Amino acid sequence: MKRDEFFARVYQIVKEIPRGRVATYGQIAFILGRPQCSRRVGQAMHYAPDNAGLPCHRVVNSKGRLVPHWAEQKDLLLREGVVFKNSDCVDLKKHRWQIFEN
Repeated sequence: MKRDEFFARVYQIVKEIPRGRVATYGQIAFILGRPQCSRRVGQAMHYAPDNAGLPCHRVVNSKGRLVPHWAEQKDLLLREGVVFKNSDCVDLKKHRWQIFEN
């Protein structure tokens, strides 16, 4: 799959992450049928166009860690009711997006 197509598919999934939920890079790669491509998902997020209206703040790493040097990410998640553990990681048990939940 070419880069632009992969990135576009990542952005389609990110648009679907509901308020108050997060998805991991690996989870998005799995949904795309490319579970080995979590770093590529990270690249897509890095290059996400500012004007696309994507909720990029809802994407975290596999431990719930936030993007380094993006202080606004935590504030945005807190405003959506996302809870953090003492380690400053998102509580994935409470807030991981279960794509097939009703």
